[in-house]
Amino acid sequence: MHNLKKLVWALLIVPVIGFAQVSEYQLENGLKLLVKPDNRAPVVVSQVWYKVGSSYEHNGITGISHILEHMMFKGTENLGPNEFSQIIAENGGSQNAFTGRDYTAYFQTLEKERLEISFRLEAERMRKLIIDDAELLKEREVVAEERRMRTDDNPRSLLREAMNAMAFMNSPYHHPVIGWMNDINHYDPEDLREWYQMWYAPNNATVVVVGDVDPDEVYQLAQKYFGPLAPEQLATVKPQVEVPQRGLRTLQLKAPAELPYLMMGWKVPVVTTAVEEWEPYALDVLAGILDGGASSRFSRELVRGQQVAAGVSAYNSAFSRLDDIFTIAATPAQGKTIEDVKQAVFAQLDKVKTEPVTEAELQRVKTQVIASSVYQLDSVFYQAMQLGMLETVGLDWRLVDSYPDKISAITAEQVQQVAEKYFIEDGLTIAELIPVATDNASPRPTSGDPHAR
Repeated sequence: MHNLKKLVWALLIVPVIGFAQVSEYQLENGLKLLVKPDNRAPVVVSQVWYKVGSSYEHNGITGISHILEHMMFKGTENLGPNEFSQIIAENGGSQNAFTGRDYTAYFQTLEKERLEISFRLEAERMRKLIIDDAELLKEREVVAEERRMRTDDNPRSLLREAMNAMAFMNSPYHHPVIGWMNDINHYDPEDLREWYQMWYAPNNATVVVVGDVDPDEVYQLAQKYFGPLAPEQLATVKPQVEVPQRGLRTLQLKAPAELPYLMMGWKVPVVTTAVEEWEPYALDVLAGILDGGASSRFSRELVRGQQVAAGVSAYNSAFSRLDDIFTIAATPAQGKTIEDVKQAVFAQLDKVKTEPVTEAELQRVKTQVIASSVYQLDSVFYQAMQLGMLETVGLDWRLVDSYPDKISAITAEQVQQVAEKYFIEDGLTIAELIPVATDNASPRPTSGDPHAR
């Protein structure tokens, strides 16, 4: 009854706030502007998204998009090192940045009357960044330490990195976002200057503004600050389609850890690449059926029922720029092995292939998706992030509003079809963490600016 009430409430409220008008503008220099009013509080979120991330990089400079994100706070022609952050703080705002495989984004949250400050600062560093040799040397050390703390000293992160590198042979998703350590240690200033010049331009950027604003006034501000910036001759992005996998790939990684860990990844299409438009949504539903709370199959069957796993998760990334992987990860329960968990997961997947999921399971997942879509609207930041991410990976931002409908349209037969089609050995990569004795050393403290990924 509680879930039914939540679903009814969600269906009623989504048309009210989910489909709020988004105004789209295009400046003459190619910059795209998306503005979504949300007048519930006198605040505004401003985000600048660039179509560049680790999937645009090549061997030898992996991670360069991430370190450039760090350097964007280190000074421009008219701003000193870290002055950007100081100005935002002095105006009562917060700011940060993040780098992904398909994008790099910068954002500020401010009182609504201070949006102009954000635009002025972002326009300044869009074309007038200074790459200082000494600052780069310091930031290389920061990023190297970040990599050690978040990946090299984290066995599960290390396993995920190794699995991606094995699963993707020629797709740029082979590269870790933070970069390989050898590449980090050998960036030179000219590498970053070339990368900045190549990708940081108005015709490769989308500005997203959500908050208590008037769209036309925001457009006039964008014209004032971003309009005079010159566009750039952007590099041609070559298609890098992953070669077909023709057999099971396995790896074992030995690292200091207390428990073994299993990761399994199957090649799947995403919304940008799918021939059958519904397939990525059916895979999302399948992820929810397997791992969508206490009543999901993994929790019910493998954790509480068979007690073969201490924890099992399933995740599908439907909104990437390139084909991705559907990932299942698990920790064996005490007294159980990686092989025990692996066979239990295979048995659950075989069941999905041979028996349609129940109507109750479908409705549970659909209820969760609709409710989640509504709750996310409480955050102006997340509203902006959805718009920017979709636009930057090459999709229509209007998919923000259509996602619940796409999920609601998925049938049990479609879930069964994607399981049969994609959960096959020829598309599978299995990675196992083999614990080795630790030296009980205390982890080293990290360092770096708050915008560090």
